[in-house]
Amino acid sequence: MIGFEATGNYHRPLAYFLHRQGFELRLIPALALARTREAMHNSWDKNDPKDAQVILHLLKTGLAQTWHDPMVKGINDVQELSKTHFQVTLARVRVWHTLRNHYFSLVFPQIDRFVRSDHSVWLIQLLASFPTPASITALSEGEFQTRAWNLVGRKVSKRALLAEIYAAAKQSIGCQWRSILTQ
Repeated sequence: MIGFEATGNYHRPLAYFLHRQGFELRLIPALALARTREAMHNSWDKNDPKDAQVILHLLKTGLAQTWHDPMVKGINDVQELSKTHFQVTLARVRVWHTLRNHYFSLVFPQIDRFVRSDHSVWLIQLLASFPTPASITALSEGEFQTRAWNLVGRKVSKRALLAEIYAAAKQSIGCQWRSILTQ
């Protein structure tokens, strides 16, 4: 029986090899290792000899998890897809935070009130075509509504929403910045 602590993804090839050689593998969760090390040695100090003692103690007491190799179990693709989904979700959240905390507050603060959720794809499409209040007010309200009509999706009161966005763009500090910069 071999016990080990997960180390990023570096442990996976070694665990796969050892499993193929017939060893029984046990995973020691990093948090269990840290807490037990602190309890046994009255210190948080991490070093290999202490960790070996703690891993042996956890194996003897049965406080370890059975290692299920994703390659052997045939779930590697699902696991990698799950990790990819997590990274995409994390990136999407970062983009929304950047938009809301930096772009909206500097360029078009009034647009923030139209955000209904972090899944407002229509708003991203609108901002891709009209990135600043000045790009909206450069058109008449009718022209803006015509060009933005298909960008805002299937909203119930689409005309009213676009009219509100146009009015917000006219009053936006972003428009004032543009007029100050062009003077």
